[in-house]
Amino acid sequence: MPETKPQSVQHTADVVALTRSGHVLLIERGWPPFKGAWALPGGYVEPGEALFVAAARKLAEETGVAVAVGTLHLIAEDVESCGLDAADLREAADAAQAGAQVLDEEKALVFRGFEVSEEELDPVLDALLPNRLAYVYGNSPRTRVGRNVYTSTEYPAEFTISMHNELSYAHRWPARLAFCCVTAPATGGATPVVDAGLWLESLDDEVRERFADGVRYPQNLHGGAGLGKSWQDTFETTDREEVDRFLAASQAGSQWQRDGSLRVTQHRPATVRHPRTGAEVWFNQSDQWHPAALGDETAAALARLMPPEQLPQSVAFADGEPIPAEYVVQVRDLGLAGAVDVDWRAGDVMVIDNILVGHGRRPYTGPRRLLVAMSD
Repeated sequence: MPETKPQSVQHTADVVALTRSGHVLLIERGWPPFKGAWALPGGYVEPGEALFVAAARKLAEETGVAVAVGTLHLIAEDVESCGLDAADLREAADAAQAGAQVLDEEKALVFRGFEVSEEELDPVLDALLPNRLAYVYGNSPRTRVGRNVYTSTEYPAEFTISMHNELSYAHRWPARLAFCCVTAPATGGATPVVDAGLWLESLDDEVRERFADGVRYPQNLHGGAGLGKSWQDTFETTDREEVDRFLAASQAGSQWQRDGSLRVTQHRPATVRHPRTGAEVWFNQSDQWHPAALGDETAAALARLMPPEQLPQSVAFADGEPIPAEYVVQVRDLGLAGAVDVDWRAGDVMVIDNILVGHGRRPYTGPRRLLVAMSD
């Protein structure tokens, strides 16, 4: 297995400059990546340089516009509390719509210092995620708390949730995710994020080659009582015909069982390319759907309870052959090893590109409440 080296983190300062009429100042990039694309002015913060100073310097260098450092406001990552509120974040998010390529480049953005409360979250999400999606066909336990707003995965606090891209096993997946921290945990509870392109590159050639044809996801969804999620919770409906229409559009195989349960089988790619950047990324949940990722004891206990074809969810290569346990363990471990932890403070909001970035969860103690929304 290849060695993984710690990743260094270099901060950038990007500027959202608005005219009196509300237009956003953009530059045309003259260098790769994304040469020729529109972007916000900005760049790397030099060692020992203050964030505001770097922002003013890059604005002057790239646009010729000189501004006083004291006229700038913080609206992005690593912002300490500076008297801003949710209304300020809504304005910043509105402006950021004109610069969607920023997320293509940065992949994840953390808004800190705006102290967004649960009651103030809805208009913020309207700006950040204009077309919020329902969590239909999601396999993790969540509670819907608002207009397509959900709790983060309700999984015991002592366990790690490995890296994944949301709904990568589905026919349609969200392009962006937004997280809001309502209650920060006493300890731990970070959301690790990993560059999915680097994740792919870190895997052994043998693993990448074997996954080249994609993966198969069999699922058994009970009808109201059983192990795992019911089909009613999974599809957020009790209408079988609605479920059939959804699965037909998803090109998934399905069969209703005599006991009221539903068996679904899907063939999905193991990697995808980002629609704008063209970057190829690791994009599947083979490790999370494989019993080996649960640990030896849990996997053995499940094997004693039921055969693989009756598990709530399982995974195989596209040709139906079993995936070796050591493959999925490598995928899981390298994803976590390459991740950068985002430690939460109450009021934080994070937006990620769901294709370019995988996410997970570290164990924690004390109450922790994160809300999640998704968009196309």
